[in-house]
Parts: sequence; structure tokens; C-alpha cells
Amino acid sequence: MAAKGNERGHSKHPSLTVAHVKDGRPDRGTVVLVDRVWPRGQRKDGAPWDEWLKAVAPSTELRKWYAHDPDKHEEFIRRYRDELTDAERAEAFEHLQQLHREGPLTLMTATKDLELSQARVLADLLEQG
Repeated sequence: MAAKGNERGHSKHPSLTVAHVKDGRPDRGTVVLVDRVWPRGQRKDGAPWDEWLKAVAPSTELRKWYAHDPDKHEEFIRRYRDELTDAERAEAFEHLQQLHREGPLTLMTATKDLELSQARVLADLLEQG
């Protein structure tokens, strides 16, 4: 399944992008890693993002249950959206909303399939306003 916008995960909104950590740093805007776990093989001093917002990531339990299984994707979205109402995650999501209002924002993930990632879910929620 192709990513919205193009193969690199660009969304319909030109100032909001979903990208893989191996894509490198985008040309502009704020870049936020939205994974709970630090990407394997990524040096901390060479990270292509401005901040790591692990509080907005799905819980470990949900992440392990989901395991990026396409058959579980719709249920993952439902459960993840529910998790985003928890106080810590809601605060982290509000921070993403603020960053999105301030200018171009890239949500980074180490997930191989961007369309099945929590970054895509977050981007869709941000685009909804």
C-alpha cells in the first residue's frame, strides 16, 4: 500500500510528514521521533530528529500485541486512539499539535511500513485538527 502523498510518507498537508529514521533529516521544520524504543543502530549524537517524544508512543503492551500485523491495523488504531486520552499521552499529543501549528513537522519512526505505524495514526489525527 502506498503512503499518502508519495513513497516517503508525505501527507496531504505539506507541513506534516511521516518519515523513516533512515530517510535522514528533512530539509526544514521540526523533526520528532515518536517511537517508544530507541531505533536499533542509531547513534544518539547523530540522530536526525530534534526531540524524542516517547510519551506519545503506544504502550509496550499494545505495541507487542500489534506487531505491525496488517490484520490488526484497524483495531490497533482504535486502541491507540484510546491510549492517547491518557494524561501523559494526551499532553505529549498536545505538544505535537503545538509544533504542527508552529511550522513544518516531521514525525519519525523506525517502523518499516509507514502506513502501519503509530506515526501515520498521529499524522492523521493532527491533520483532522
